[in-house]
Amino acid sequence: MGGVTVLCAVRGAAETDVVLALGGPGSGATVTRRCGDVAELLAAAAAGAGAVALVSGDLPGLDREAVGRLRAAGVRVVALGDDVAPAARLHALGVDAVVERFDEALLLAAVRDAMPAAAASTAGAPDVLVLGHGGQDADDPLAGQDGIGLGDVLADDAAPRRGRVVAVWGPVGAPGRTTTALELAAALGGLSRGRRRHGRARREAVATAAEHALVVDADTYGASVAARLGLLDDAPGLAAVTRAAAHGSLDLPTLARHSPVVGGRLRVLTGITRAARWPELPASAVEVVLERVRELADWTVVDCGPLLEADELLMYDTHAPQRNGATLAALQAADVVVVVGAADPVGIQRLVRGLEDLREVPVPVAGERVVVANRVRASTVGSRPEAAVRDALARYAGVDAVHLVPDDAAGLDAALLAGRTLAEEAPGSPVTAAFEALAERVRATVAAAVPAEV
Repeated sequence: MGGVTVLCAVRGAAETDVVLALGGPGSGATVTRRCGDVAELLAAAAAGAGAVALVSGDLPGLDREAVGRLRAAGVRVVALGDDVAPAARLHALGVDAVVERFDEALLLAAVRDAMPAAAASTAGAPDVLVLGHGGQDADDPLAGQDGIGLGDVLADDAAPRRGRVVAVWGPVGAPGRTTTALELAAALGGLSRGRRRHGRARREAVATAAEHALVVDADTYGASVAARLGLLDDAPGLAAVTRAAAHGSLDLPTLARHSPVVGGRLRVLTGITRAARWPELPASAVEVVLERVRELADWTVVDCGPLLEADELLMYDTHAPQRNGATLAALQAADVVVVVGAADPVGIQRLVRGLEDLREVPVPVAGERVVVANRVRASTVGSRPEAAVRDALARYAGVDAVHLVPDDAAGLDAALLAGRTLAEEAPGSPVTAAFEALAERVRATVAAAVPAEV
């Protein structure tokens, strides 16, 4: 059997024309399986029955997860688009090529062009090819839209924003992941600086210089950002935008509508309301969300869950949903990973083991790590608590540059009661100052990594 092997999952009367075109003399292609639905297509791909999948754009069940599974099986995906399944939506699903109108020459060209890269189909983003494109700019997510809900985020932009993603992770035991994520985002967004400086001119200067920040609650075990800020959590924002991403319909207005603004400049994507809803956050769709938020905010801080295991490694069904997929996706996407541990004997022990777990995480984590010891106080580690925490982490984890955050139980309790960040409620708190310093360290870490990316 020579040429390109094709799995065909085309609906309706067009299937016969497609099969005849692919099986004709000199086509260079062979249809090895005609699949009636996505389940059959995925099974054929897993069995290695073809190198390219040719699918109808409106095939029921065709979403980001299905395309990801096909690519993970080494199969490139070519989609037939139409008015029901426009090219823009198919691009968002991650397909490798789109044929917008049926034409035998265009179809064969798309299948042949998909083949050379099939061996590398699981690495990186697909090289999207559009054939039969009618001239409209399908890559512009705001084409024909008025930017509703974006406010001043995009109004004065001369170029697309390319924000940074910071993942806040820590081991089990409530070391302060959510507090760190919120206060770090507030500091990156300039909330505390705007409240600590006085005078109208200085306030205006701070507001102009401040960057836009977004908090994403991706903890699939105990999402608490909404409760922490006194927000309604009956319609979790992250679940909504993840669902849109899975179906290829996530755009900036949708993202903005689901991320309300608190404190004037801080956007929030609330998490799932119950832990049992974790399947609503598949890694393949969360990856799209975390890529898209870079266009909405200068800084996105993700509050991650505590566990790192890839659940499917323990199961016979290797395509089972991952309970920790959202956390793994955030760690993989992050420019900086902030690792938080509690500054007490139990918390330090968990932090040391957590750093070991992070080194063995089953996804590539390229972001620089910044280690934070939270709630440093003499009552749990004795006199000279800062030195004791530094010495313990240097000795047992090899961490020489730990960032210390002091304790301020009264200030944090007041912020929790008011449903505000500590930066808003107590801008003069030493904890607020510590998170401002952490924000500067994160900025410096990102700036130091920029030359390596060029």
